[in-house]
Amino acid sequence: QVQLVESGGGLVQAGGSLRLSCAASGLTFSSYALAWFRQAPGKEREFVTTVTRSWSWNGGRTYYADSVKGRFTISRDNAKNTVYLQMNSLKPEDTAVYYCAADPKSKSDYADPIGYEYWGQGTQVTVSS
Repeated sequence: QVQLVESGGGLVQAGGSLRLSCAASGLTFSSYALAWFRQAPGKEREFVTTVTRSWSWNGGRTYYADSVKGRFTISRDNAKNTVYLQMNSLKPEDTAVYYCAADPKSKSDYADPIGYEYWGQGTQVTVSS
């Protein structure tokens, strides 16, 4: 049974930093694409970033939403079955529930949440102005 458990959310002032973690179990971690999405109240779930499967032709490549590019960094530690999201220079508009997602398939549209089979329960990030 695949499980994804996020942690690291909280309240931070604008300009501050947070690091989210997502610990995975029940899967061959390195063969899964991993992603972070977020959902603010009243809005649809939106793509934040992804890192491809370590074994794919573009293994370990990262992609970011324009809104977070240069501020957020995704990384994966296959030895620890954990994916991280380092968030710097946080803005109030980054406030949302952040979800970790995983899928064993290569993706043509990595930003589409429908393409991810497994999801964590989410962790709240609140950025005050």
